[in-house]
Amino acid sequence: MGSGNGKNINITLKVWRQKSPKESGSFVDYNVKNVSSDASFLEMMDALNEKIISDGGDPVAFDHDCREGICGSCGFMINGSAHGPQKSTTVCQLHMRHFQDGDTLVLEPWRATAFPVIKDLMVDRSAFDRIISAGGYVSANTGSPQDGNSLPIPKKDADHAFEAATCIGCGACVASCKNASASLFTSAKITHLALLPQGQIERNDRALNMVAQMDEEGFGGCTNTGTCSASCPKDISLINITTMNREFAVAAATKFEANNKLGDG
Repeated sequence: MGSGNGKNINITLKVWRQKSPKESGSFVDYNVKNVSSDASFLEMMDALNEKIISDGGDPVAFDHDCREGICGSCGFMINGSAHGPQKSTTVCQLHMRHFQDGDTLVLEPWRATAFPVIKDLMVDRSAFDRIISAGGYVSANTGSPQDGNSLPIPKKDADHAFEAATCIGCGACVASCKNASASLFTSAKITHLALLPQGQIERNDRALNMVAQMDEEGFGGCTNTGTCSASCPKDISLINITTMNREFAVAAATKFEANNKLGDG
């Protein structure tokens, strides 16, 4: 699969193969030859699958879509690192130039109870969808779209909201956390809307409902080791988890006070 001006390398892949969620899996070795260093990691995987298919085998299943580091579909562990060794990079944007001739790479899916394996390197991340459905949106009528400059949002808040909104929901934070916590993902979604005028009406309910759904899905608790942020391809900050904790505490206290007033009435 040589192309461009890059050199060609030979690598060995140890790929996790698992036919279905109910079956046990194991690693299978594959030798991939003449890989161009200009190729992306997923292009290399495509070449591997073409070879497997031509030999009459079952191709390796892995998630992918835009291949531009935007959609969050792709993602698996490469030698124990979520998305591979290149910081701030999704696996679809990782290139083979970051590996050496003769390297052995171990590929396995995200490992988390809340992310059951579907097949091979594919996992079910619908738990994230249910967290979003619990409150990661604005349902109140906030009027027709306005010119961005007409909304008085402090630049610091706008910048922080934009940074939180860059989360693509790939699940690397969960896979890299020793507790399989979804706190970074959930906090990014809560923070994004908590800082914007449109998100204020449902602010308290959002924090309570999204945290409750996160817990219901079976994700672990956050112990602030920081591996989630370190492995995040979009560099989502741990500050968002602090914001989520504050939002949840305020919302819980407000609800408790409101319930007490109702009881007194």
